[in-house]
Amino acid sequence: MKSIQGIVPALLVALAIVILGFCLKAGIDNIAYRDREVTVRGLAEREVPADLVTWPITYSLAGNDLQTIYDNVSSNNAIIVKFLTSNGISTDEISVNPPDTYDAASNRYSSDSFKFKYAINCTVTVTTKKVDKVRELLNRQSELLKQGIAFSNSYINYQFTGLNSIKPEMIGQATRAAREAAAQFAADSDSRVGKIKTASQGQFSIEDSDDSTPYVKKVRVVSTIVYYLED
Repeated sequence: MKSIQGIVPALLVALAIVILGFCLKAGIDNIAYRDREVTVRGLAEREVPADLVTWPITYSLAGNDLQTIYDNVSSNNAIIVKFLTSNGISTDEISVNPPDTYDAASNRYSSDSFKFKYAINCTVTVTTKKVDKVRELLNRQSELLKQGIAFSNSYINYQFTGLNSIKPEMIGQATRAAREAAAQFAADSDSRVGKIKTASQGQFSIEDSDDSTPYVKKVRVVSTIVYYLED
């Protein structure tokens, strides 16, 4: 009986040593595999139509009688606003900016060759979500020329404002692309992709798809992810 009582504690000690050995090995293996990692980048990119446009219609008038010029400004602005409203643009989408007046007589640095005493620059701005309608009207601007308005188009600004609605899907797409890149790297190195160590999402960028189609935008994001590699 005494011999059995002596053996049991010895067995327990031996078992504890074995378990401790396995734990130490697992810990060492864990540390070893955590030293192996791969950094990959996942790209998500898509084209979207612009959903907001700012369209400045600018023209200039010159003359020697300021009152006459301002009367012509009022007349021209009314013609432009009517052209817009009669073609689907609402009044709350139109802003008539205060005219910018240049007085050549009061400018001591002005050239004597300046023919008129006054010059006025005027801008009527359309800001609307009706992008297709604006593109249609841009092709019909000759109607304003026929009414004596020599306009010019300043920079027409197309924007995409619906980023929040596509962010989650694009982030998921970028993450999947990064995982695929990591899996390929792991396969080439006889490893397996483990858990994510760190992940960072890059800034979303919105740019014109190309110079000829500014109303089509390219949305892009890159996610950088570090994965552990396992045997």
